[in-house]
Amino acid sequence: MKIIAVADTNKDYHKYKAVVEKNLDADIVIHLGNGEHEFADVKAEHPELTFYYVGGDCDYGKHKMLEVVEAGGYKILCVHGHEHNVQGSLDPIVNEAKSRGCKIALFGHTHMYRTECIDGVYVMNPGAIDSPRGRNKPSYGVINIDNSGKLTMNIVAIQ
Repeated sequence: MKIIAVADTNKDYHKYKAVVEKNLDADIVIHLGNGEHEFADVKAEHPELTFYYVGGDCDYGKHKMLEVVEAGGYKILCVHGHEHNVQGSLDPIVNEAKSRGCKIALFGHTHMYRTECIDGVYVMNPGAIDSPRGRNKPSYGVINIDNSGKLTMNIVAIQ
């Protein structure tokens, strides 16, 4: 099972499309907000893929602000992060994940990538495709879950 996580594309259609097209073997593509227009366009171009989207603080359409996705035997919490104060602490997002039985929590908003395990929850921010912060390159996340349920999370820099 291969899951692609992206966030904060902020109208950069070309970079987002390139990420999706580089990962056509993905089982799921999750967009964590702030990119509703390019998300809709790329999703329409690839009906063979399974996409999920949660709204961000710069989105104006009507979107779910939280989604729980089941994949590879895991429940995955998907949020943008602004409603969970991710710039201050990851405790709220970890607690939200645990309260919903999720072992993985994905978020964006800060434009800074990170992966870690906090209190039994695998947490990932894939960074930002547009306007990364902290001297980081644009990036996205890849989650692989093998047949035995082993999970790996990686950040991929976009050149």
